[in-house]
Amino acid sequence: MSILKIIIHPNEILRQTAQAVDLNQLSTNYWQKLIADMIETMIQRDGVGLAAPQIGQSIRLIVVNTKTGPMAMVNPEIYKKSLTKEWDEEGCLSLPHTFGQVKRHKSLRCRFIDEAGQERQIEAKGLLARVIQHEVDHLDGILFIDKAKSITTDNYAM
Repeated sequence: MSILKIIIHPNEILRQTAQAVDLNQLSTNYWQKLIADMIETMIQRDGVGLAAPQIGQSIRLIVVNTKTGPMAMVNPEIYKKSLTKEWDEEGCLSLPHTFGQVKRHKSLRCRFIDEAGQERQIEAKGLLARVIQHEVDHLDGILFIDKAKSITTDNYAM
């Protein structure tokens, strides 16, 4: 497995709407390696999620860390969101040392294709719901700073 280079803001790929993944290609070695490398990169960089645009691929693929381990989500689609929302701090591997308060839905339901090509659904709440919303935003060219208030930069770490 390889650690992939993280694209840092500002970079135009982070503002593009990502293209759907061709599911016929999913079982190829290229796709399986890309997913494994994205998971490895997320873990090595202490991330809780990573979207393909963050590694220079404008495709609808995210990986998220769950309580049961990392999970790839191909062509994710959030189809139900809670009415209740909450504020919490977010950061992003593509915006190093930058944090802000973002209001997100407390829970959601999302359908996606897993790395084996199977259609799946997940009901997520709390941190996992937040991470999925953050990563799906990346697929639509939206960064957390677009929604955040009280943005701070951790200058001493630079």
